Amino acid sequence: MKNVNFFRVPDLILLGISFLLVASCGRPETGEAERSSATSPREPIHFTEIADQAGLGAYRHETGAFGKKWMPETFGSGGGFIDYNGDGWEDILLMGGGAWPDYSDKTAQCLWLYRNNKDGTFTQTTAEAGLNDINTYTFGLSVADYDNDGDQDIFLTTLYKNLLFRNDGGTFTEVGTAAGVSNQSTWSTAAMFFDADRDGFLDLYAGNYVDWTPQNDLFCSLDGKTKAYCTPALYNGVPGRFYHNNGDGTFTDRTAQAGFLPAPGKTLGVAETDFNRDGWPDVLVANDTERNLLYENNGDGTFTEKGLISGVAFDEVGKARAGMGIDAGVVDSTGEVSIFVGNFSNEMIGIFRHTGRGYFIDRAALSKIGRPSLLILTFGLQLFDVDNDTDLDLLAANGHIQKLIQDGSTYRQRSQIFLNRGDGTFRIPEHAPGPPFQEQLVARSASLADFDRDGDPDILVTENGGPAHLWRNDSQAAHFLRVRLEGRSGNRDGIDSRITGYVGGLMMERRVRTGGSYLSNSEKPVTFGLGKAATLDSLVIRWPAGTIDRFFDVPADQMIRVVEGSKQYAQEQLPGYTPPQKLATR
Repeated sequence: MKNVNFFRVPDLILLGISFLLVASCGRPETGEAERSSATSPREPIHFTEIADQAGLGAYRHETGAFGKKWMPETFGSGGGFIDYNGDGWEDILLMGGGAWPDYSDKTAQCLWLYRNNKDGTFTQTTAEAGLNDINTYTFGLSVADYDNDGDQDIFLTTLYKNLLFRNDGGTFTEVGTAAGVSNQSTWSTAAMFFDADRDGFLDLYAGNYVDWTPQNDLFCSLDGKTKAYCTPALYNGVPGRFYHNNGDGTFTDRTAQAGFLPAPGKTLGVAETDFNRDGWPDVLVANDTERNLLYENNGDGTFTEKGLISGVAFDEVGKARAGMGIDAGVVDSTGEVSIFVGNFSNEMIGIFRHTGRGYFIDRAALSKIGRPSLLILTFGLQLFDVDNDTDLDLLAANGHIQKLIQDGSTYRQRSQIFLNRGDGTFRIPEHAPGPPFQEQLVARSASLADFDRDGDPDILVTENGGPAHLWRNDSQAAHFLRVRLEGRSGNRDGIDSRITGYVGGLMMERRVRTGGSYLSNSEKPVTFGLGKAATLDSLVIRWPAGTIDRFFDVPADQMIRVVEGSKQYAQEQLPGYTPPQKLATR
């Protein structure tokens, strides 16, 4: 992230205004028809803050700050969802941050685990799950069943050595060194599990940031006198690491062999996608003041970095931005993947859509997201169907790093919802989507899960040096279908699966993934919003091992579990869902 004293802010503002003029004249491109309003109920959209009543009120992220303005203090906190006890209800894991024991008397609880009580509340179970005696400085997480034993394991990124917690039936054992993923002592940030070579065992990518220690800390200032947090441009980046899963509970560092070197480092976001539709997972990396990276899978678990030639490395004038959160998905009728990247204030949210030929076009201005995102600083960033109207909308969780700001922005900022018109252009809701979106936060991670099992996605947001926020989705009723996968020939979680739903001539795509957003972990089940349609015409599941399962005329308003290779699905209860009395059907 950048300190504004290093950049010519007026030039950036004029540049942004020129893009806004282009955006005001833009029209949907050929082939991007507006989706029928007959299938898509719109507003009102409403979220309710329930963190305190849900039992999360005791949590606070500790930055460790004691007046020295050390760089790591501005980045946390991470957090996300995990079903750690396998009961089908999403629990919550929050990163507590850390302190500087050799320099101050502050202390920090590094992890906070909350069990879902299935009634809208949570109980802290950090100690009984074996996660209380942790002495480090935590940033982010990725959750997946890396050993295919039926429960969800945890990989933690830290300021020092990363940690891997094996889940043994609801309690955890730290095995990072024995498993081979704690071989570096460096500042790590974003991470994700994915099956690079499709051998049925999840591999791991861990993004690293910069070479910073208390000993090499630099003095930076906005006014020439008072110390401020430094820009990462002044530090050397540290490349990320790739760990191949050996299938026996251990990993081998194959960063160089798999094609992930050289790399600039300064990574804050990683995500998985299959942009070229060859069935092999590709890797997206958002870097801070360095070019973004796109690693194309060569079909054998090795990768070729194509960020520059594909058009996603820089902004429209060839400049690297302060990339933070990242996500990818199909947001229009072209069926092609679009990449979204959260950036610094005075930098639009980056949006790149694949053209189908290995190249991406910049749609930051055409999307209509450019103008309202120009002065915000976006960390957490998620694509999801907020109103269950069939298309993917965008959540931006915002907050600055400096309390003294000179670029027209503010330290505390409101989070934003951008509603998809169905053609890849977006709009701000006419009315604020509830009190949470009127509150100003120093937001960092943003995660999604239907924690109350009522059929719509809820939001978990963390703050730097502050509390966690749980926003229950109380939006107006629309039909939906929830899908949970269980792999057999591939990985147990079905990660990297591509799930396609068809309704009323519309195609919707979802992927089962880890990674995405910023220092976050969202649930594995996917949600299809169906609008007014009471039936999904067809559902196609393309598993990472190559298996394809198809189902037709799937009734809405239920959750189904699909086992790889099965010819039928199982229904699961959604006890939080109450059918509205007058929910329209097509």
